[in-house]
Amino acid sequence: MIYELRQQTRYAYAAAVPYSSHVARLLPVDRKGQTVRKAMLSIAPMPSERRETLDFFGNRICHFALDRPHDELVVRLEAEVEVRPVEPYLAALTPSADEVRTLAVASRDLGPDSPVHGLFVSPSVPLDAAITRYAAQSFSARRSMLEGAIELMKRIKGDFAYVLGATDADTRPSDAFAARKGVCQDFAHVMIAGLRGIALPARYVSGYLRTEPPPGKERLEGADATHAWVEVWCGGEAGWVGLDPTNGIMAGEDHLVLAIGRDYSDVSPLDGVIVASGAHSLTVAVDVIPLPGPSAKRLLRVVE
Repeated sequence: MIYELRQQTRYAYAAAVPYSSHVARLLPVDRKGQTVRKAMLSIAPMPSERRETLDFFGNRICHFALDRPHDELVVRLEAEVEVRPVEPYLAALTPSADEVRTLAVASRDLGPDSPVHGLFVSPSVPLDAAITRYAAQSFSARRSMLEGAIELMKRIKGDFAYVLGATDADTRPSDAFAARKGVCQDFAHVMIAGLRGIALPARYVSGYLRTEPPPGKERLEGADATHAWVEVWCGGEAGWVGLDPTNGIMAGEDHLVLAIGRDYSDVSPLDGVIVASGAHSLTVAVDVIPLPGPSAKRLLRVVE
């Protein structure tokens, strides 16, 4: 599938902001199964400083600053991304959870794709005893890693309610777990916390879902804005496998990867510091259009 991707992020400030500094993680990069044909990030007002780097996990980062008074900030992404089908891999053929645990702990690889980075607590995903017990129910000693992870994903999908506004970016996994509701970020954090609690490697993926589903398929939850899902490490041969607990499905052609990290704090789309007083409002609009074909219709969703 080839997608045209558009995102607009707009901050409106109650009072003029004399200076601000930001970090944007909004530019997709080439990854396994994904090729970025083009990508452009436009910023208004025009930044006084701008530079681009790659972080440890290979995410494309844009650092920029504004040194003139402004009452709004608008960041627009326009990209074209090709997503190729994931090669089928039988879940039962992956090593057992015990084997994966042993392999991950013994790994001496410290590169960005090493399983060791998905084993330990991270800023937004502390361990929680209740979540650990919940996750452990899906893993017996001899059960394959991917079979257990898929069951855990489907249990989260069935046990939790997708409720916009029930949580925010700072909600802890334990709170979302206790309430049994949240959004895609919460579903992903709960699943990651559960897997790490039983010493199995998991990491966070930020990205997008196609806005309009194929004919005959239901619209996926989380297609209105940036989405989040989980990758679990299933041994050296299968590697990292994407699972979407919000929708109870494996990540596939409908999923476009934006950034990968230990949790949301590593991949937040837009961070920053502003010198200002007063409140502000945020509006995000996302549009993911399948190309080519005259039947591909544009459906714009706005999240406030």
